[in-house]
Amino acid sequence: MLIRMKQGLLVVCLFLFLFVVIGGGLHLNPGGAFLVAATGTPLVIHVFSRRWGNAVHYDPTPSSRSPGSERSVAGAHANPPRVSEIETLVRE
Repeated sequence: MLIRMKQGLLVVCLFLFLFVVIGGGLHLNPGGAFLVAATGTPLVIHVFSRRWGNAVHYDPTPSSRSPGSERSVAGAHANPPRVSEIETLVRE
């Protein structure tokens, strides 16, 4: 819910930015500035989505960095104890 609200607010900010900067920079009347901002906002979003793909979307817990994954990776690469080491520990 919070992520969708954040994305919506970013779209509104992009619209206002385009409305003010493009409209003011090109000395457009308010109707023209609104038209430019209304058509430019989806275009900019589409270009950024195509350019960076899924990197734009925020994922708070990606699967590659889930809790506990470091322990299993470390355990897979650790050397298992040798038989002689186990026998020494059992005798003590």
